[in-house]
Amino acid sequence: MDYSNELDPKVKEKMKKNLVYVGIFSIIMLFAGFTSAYIVSMGDSFWLKYPMPTGFWISTTVIILSSLTFVLAINAAKKDKQSMVKAFMSLTIILGFAFAWFQIKGYNELIEGGIHPVNNHIVVVDGRYGDYFEIKYKGNFIEVDGNDYLLKGKKMAESDFKKLQNYTKQFLSVSRHKALNVNENRGFEVYFQNQPLTIKHGHFYVNDSIQLQFVDETRLSYLAMNIRDERGDFFVKGKLGKDFHVYYKNQELSYKNRKLEFKGRPLTNYLQIKAAEAADSASSYLFIITVLHLLHVVVALLYLIQLTIRSFSGAYTSQDNLSLRVGAIFWHFLGVLWVYLLLFLIFIH
Repeated sequence: MDYSNELDPKVKEKMKKNLVYVGIFSIIMLFAGFTSAYIVSMGDSFWLKYPMPTGFWISTTVIILSSLTFVLAINAAKKDKQSMVKAFMSLTIILGFAFAWFQIKGYNELIEGGIHPVNNHIVVVDGRYGDYFEIKYKGNFIEVDGNDYLLKGKKMAESDFKKLQNYTKQFLSVSRHKALNVNENRGFEVYFQNQPLTIKHGHFYVNDSIQLQFVDETRLSYLAMNIRDERGDFFVKGKLGKDFHVYYKNQELSYKNRKLEFKGRPLTNYLQIKAAEAADSASSYLFIITVLHLLHVVVALLYLIQLTIRSFSGAYTSQDNLSLRVGAIFWHFLGVLWVYLLLFLIFIH
C-alpha cells in the first residue's frame, strides 16, 4: 500500500526538498572537482584564453528569464489562477529549450573559430607553412604571420586567398597506394625544402627525377587543410593578443617572427618545442564543464515537461503546489550554477 499521501504535508515537503538538496550537493561537488582541476592544470602549462561566444551570453539571459517565469507560475498557483500557471509554465519550458539552443549555437561559434573539444593544439605543427613547403604566387613567395597569409609583406587580398584555397584543395586527399594527382596552375608554384617541384604525368617530382614520397604528400595535405581552415601558426582563428591570448605559467606571451615571446624575448628552444606539443587543455575543460551542465539542464527539462503537462490539467493549486516549488529549487540552482560557471570561465579562463 502507498502511504505517501498519508504523510503530514510538512514531512512530505521536507523529504522531497531533502532529496533535491542531496542532488544539488552532489552536482556542486562534481563541478567543484572540474573547476579545481582546471585551475591546477593551467598552473604549469601553455594555456589558451579567448572571449566567451555570443551564444553563451544570450543563453545566460534566457535562463535568468526562465527562473523569473517559474516564480510567476508558482505565485499564480498559490492564487489559483490556472490560466496564468499554464502560461508561465509554457514560457518556462520554451525558455529552457531556448537556453539549450543558444548553448549549442555557442559551441558552433567556438568550433567555427578553430576551437575544438578534443585533438587540438594551440600551435600548428602538422603542415605548418614553411617547415617543408612554400608556395609562390605570380612570382612572389607567400609568407605567414600568425594566421595571416602575406604577399609582398601585406595580407593577401581575399580574392587571391580564395584562389590559393582552390588551388591547394587538390592536395587534401592522399593515398599510400596511389601518387597524388596534381593539376597545373600557372599562377602557383610549390617549393619543397627550398626547391621548386615539377609536374610530370600529373604528379609532383623533386629535381625533375624523384617522385614526391607519400610522407611528404601527407605533409602537403596537412598544409592544404590549414589553408582551407585559414590557419597559419595557431589553431584558433584571429590575431594573438587581440582575438585570443596564450599564457605560460599565468604569464601572457606575445608573438613575433613566428615565435612566441615573453616580455619581448623569444622563448627558449625547449619551450618553443613544448608549446608546439602542448594540447589545448583550456578548450577541452571548457567543453567538458559546459556540456556537463547542459546535460543536467536537459534532464531538468524532461521534468519541466511533466510539470507543464500537469499544469494544463489544473494539478497545481493554492493547496497543492509542492511539485512546482521543488522543481523550481532545482531549476534555480542550475541557473545560478551556470552564472557561476560563466563568471569562472570569464575571469579564470
